[in-house]
Amino acid sequence: MNIRPHESDAIQPVTRPENCLFSFRGPRAGIAGCGPARMLPRGAVATLDSRLAAAGLGDGMVIGGALPFEREAEDCLWQAVACPAPPLPAQAQAQAQPLPTIRSLQPQPSAGDYAAAVARALRIIEDETGRPDALAKIVLSRTLALEADAPIPAPAVMARLAQDPDVTTYHTRLPGGPDHALIGATPELLLRKSGGRIVSHPLAGSAPRSTDPAADHAAAKGLSQSDKDRREHRFVVEYILDILAPHCTELACPEGTGLTHTRSMWHLGTRITGRLRDAAVPSILLAAALHPTPAVCGVPATRAARIIGELEPRPRGFYAGAVGWNDAQGDGAWFVAIRSAEISGNHARLHAGAGIVRGSDPMEEAAETGAKFGALLAALGLPRDAGMAGVTLPA
Repeated sequence: MNIRPHESDAIQPVTRPENCLFSFRGPRAGIAGCGPARMLPRGAVATLDSRLAAAGLGDGMVIGGALPFEREAEDCLWQAVACPAPPLPAQAQAQAQPLPTIRSLQPQPSAGDYAAAVARALRIIEDETGRPDALAKIVLSRTLALEADAPIPAPAVMARLAQDPDVTTYHTRLPGGPDHALIGATPELLLRKSGGRIVSHPLAGSAPRSTDPAADHAAAKGLSQSDKDRREHRFVVEYILDILAPHCTELACPEGTGLTHTRSMWHLGTRITGRLRDAAVPSILLAAALHPTPAVCGVPATRAARIIGELEPRPRGFYAGAVGWNDAQGDGAWFVAIRSAEISGNHARLHAGAGIVRGSDPMEEAAETGAKFGALLAALGLPRDAGMAGVTLPA
């Protein structure tokens, strides 16, 4: 069952917020999982295959949700009936939906402290040069903790995020009640599977966009010619090719590396296509084998993950893991869980990160995280640059 937008009219039941366990809407398709909350028994990646086999999905059923950043942590996957993604309101309607007032915004760490952590990571990269297990790349993230004067309405925030046609918006319920959820708008496809065909479109290397056409063009040109960003991107592509190669009879990057974008960011991207040796392997198991990629972790992965735990002030949870869905035939799509927020009642925590390699500038990387917060901050009714220090919230 490979759901496309034109097939949605035939799928029942119609999605309603109260019975929607997860939903995804992107340039290619929209899908949701509906019905009573039935969670796949939780566990780490190592037990996922056996837990899937025990679930026994029937026709019309899907498994969807989130895999955490840490492979040893417990996932959150729901068994549900496939149904259409919730209707997308027009832009004017989306902007008109009321939002609560944000009373406080607390960066963790501040932009300055984040830049200091980047500088420390660069010293590690420099000091380890020449070692067999030397750190070559690390992705460091930071968060913004928000408190509102009323519960944050996920549908209103999602409607605003979905106005960008170049992202996939996602919403998945988390343990703890129907108002506890992971939401976001990701530009990065980890893996899509349809029959024996797979596609991955990793992104690494970024530059903020500008509303001034000349400045925007200059940012895109600068990114495309940046040796530092191309090195950062190459780590990710080579990793994905290495992981997927044993599963494939064909694997290629037919268009090479090029520019892609959202409304707020330019990215370097490479589309990877392949044909599987075993068309029955579920998309979720391929996604689990890939994540976390160097786009959100680093090289070498184990070393980078350990340093992330030392330099970041709190665990990532589901940020920088994977979100997506898998149907009864094993087809589905999984996305890198970036540009995300975890919301619960009046509270939200936003996440953004940047890739650090030799040649990175600490304050430029801090500014990049600030730009990546922009879409979610705007969807919450805040200034896009509120992720950087010195911004006063509206009264």
